[in-house]
Amino acid sequence: MKIVALIPAAGMGKRMGAGINKQYLLLDGKPIVGQTISVFEAAPFIDDIYVITPEAEIPYCREEVLERYGFAKVRAVVPGGAERQHSVLNGLRAMDVADDDVVLIHDGVRPFITAAVLKHAAEVAAESDGALVAVPAKDTVKIVVDGISRETPPREQLWLAQTPQAFRYAVIRAAHEIAAAEGFLGTDDAMLVERLGKEVRIVMGDYRNIKITTPEDLILAEAFLNR
Repeated sequence: MKIVALIPAAGMGKRMGAGINKQYLLLDGKPIVGQTISVFEAAPFIDDIYVITPEAEIPYCREEVLERYGFAKVRAVVPGGAERQHSVLNGLRAMDVADDDVVLIHDGVRPFITAAVLKHAAEVAAESDGALVAVPAKDTVKIVVDGISRETPPREQLWLAQTPQAFRYAVIRAAHEIAAAEGFLGTDDAMLVERLGKEVRIVMGDYRNIKITTPEDLILAEAFLNR
């Protein structure tokens, strides 16, 4: 059984307000997506890496990230789609894997993931329908309709989804192909598996495993590194 990483980094980063897409902003002197790939490159149990980026940026990604930092496990750079879900399906279709191989789908702008969490997620996914890395919600969450708080769900039942989300290849490929055929657009990969009646198990994540989306996130990421 192989363990393969699929790293979507095709977002346009409008909320960051920078001159380049957020995945190429520098963090400790290296593009954020390069920091993320480094974790997978260094993990001995990761066999292959596939990176998804906007088609127009593929040459830049190859030259300024993959070749510059010598990433040897990257097998392909795949062009992204209109939405993240379309990008992930492009990546799944481009993979050279077997049905029982495990795919770890991880945001390219979450550079603080640890090898220990990656391994745990892969192990759970190998024995189940899927694994979702998440952390318990710290804040009270409200359900709001028309600007009015209508309900307060029990906080102990609320978890904040992170990545990686891990699945055996046959499971996640089927979930994405069915969603595409039905025109369904979900908010994450686990949602596509859940809607088929399958069980996705929770793997405890890390509150530092942030997704760098806004300028404030970048400040927080730099603070993590400076510690």
